[in-house]
Amino acid sequence: MKKRWKLLNFIKAAVSCILLLTAVCCVFYRLPQCFSSEDSAVLAAAFTLADGEYMDSDNSNGTDSTTSPTQAETSGSVQQTENQKTTEKKVRDKSDYYDSFAKHTGEAKHSIAEQNITGNGTAVENFFVNNKTGLDLDFKSILNEKLTFDVKKAADSPQVLIYHTHTSEAYMDEDVDFFYESFYSRTQNNDFNVVAVGEIIADTLESKGIKTLHDKTVHDSTYNGAYDRSVQTVLSDMDEYKDIKVVIDIHRDALGTEEQKIKPVFEYNDRKGAQIMILSGCDINGERGFDNWQNNLNFALKIQNTAEEMYPGMTRPLSFGNFAYNEYVCDGSLLIEVGTEANSIDEAEYTAELLANVLYKVLA
Repeated sequence: MKKRWKLLNFIKAAVSCILLLTAVCCVFYRLPQCFSSEDSAVLAAAFTLADGEYMDSDNSNGTDSTTSPTQAETSGSVQQTENQKTTEKKVRDKSDYYDSFAKHTGEAKHSIAEQNITGNGTAVENFFVNNKTGLDLDFKSILNEKLTFDVKKAADSPQVLIYHTHTSEAYMDEDVDFFYESFYSRTQNNDFNVVAVGEIIADTLESKGIKTLHDKTVHDSTYNGAYDRSVQTVLSDMDEYKDIKVVIDIHRDALGTEEQKIKPVFEYNDRKGAQIMILSGCDINGERGFDNWQNNLNFALKIQNTAEEMYPGMTRPLSFGNFAYNEYVCDGSLLIEVGTEANSIDEAEYTAELLANVLYKVLA
C-alpha cells in the first residue's frame, strides 16, 4: 500500500514538473514575439499590471517614458471615446408616443427634407442676423461689448435657469426622411420633448462647474397664456435663487407644410445635429418694459458667434425682432429654438450637449 502511495506521489510530482517546464518554455518563446510585434496590444498585454497600468522596463514607477503615446495619439483616443459615447443609442419608451416604424396601414406618408439654413440677413463676423426691427444697428460693436453680468463657477446657488414655456414641443422619434399623417409633435413624454434637451444642457453645465436649475414645470397644458404662466415660474425661481443670471427658454421650431417638413441640420464629428435659432427681442418705444434689450442682444450675439466658431453651421440666422417674450426678466434671458419637429430627438439631444459647451465658453 505504501509503495502504491509513493508511486502516486511520484507521478503527481512528475506531472507538476512537466507543466512548470512547459510554462517556462512558453514565456521564453512568447517574449521575443511581443517585443518584435508591431501590434501594441500584444506588447501591452505582456506588461499589464493588476491595476490596469503599464510597467516599463526603463521606468516602473508610472512616470512618463519614451514609450508613452504621443499627444496626437492620446487626443485621437479621447476623441474616439467621446464619439463612441455620443453615438450610443438611447432606449426610449414610445408606448405613449408616435412610432415611425409601427404599422401605419391606410395612412398618407409625407416627406422630410434636410437643410442647413444660413446666409440670410446681415453678415456679422461668421454669422448672420435677421433684423426685423428696421433699426440700423452696429451688431459688431454690440458683440464686442462686455457682458453686463458675471456667472460664478462652483457657486452654491444656481447661476443658470433652463425652462420651457412650451414644455410639450416634441421631435421625431427616429432619424427618418418621412412621417405619417398621424404624427403629432406634442407630448408630455419627456423622452421626446424639449425637456430632454433642457436636461442635457443643465447636466452638461453642471458637469463643467456652473450650477444650473432645470425647471420642468408644464406651462402649455392649454396653449393660450403659456408665456404668462412661464414668467411666473421664472420670477418665482429667481426670487428663491437670487444668484440666477442666465434664463434660457428652450423651444423647438416648426418649418414646412403639412406634406413636407423641414429639418435644419449641421454636422460635427460626422454626426448630425439640429440647428439652433436664437431669438433676441427689442422694445423701441418702451411699450413692453424691456429697457435692457440691448444687453440681451449682446449676450445673444456672443452665443451665436461662439457657436459658429466652435461648431460651424450650428446656427440659423439670429432672429432680432419687435418682441419680448420673457426676455425682460434679466440681461441674460433668451429664447432658443433647438431644431424643428422634423429633427430627431437624437439630433436635438446632440445639439443640447454642444450648446451647453458654447454657453460655458461664453459664461466662464
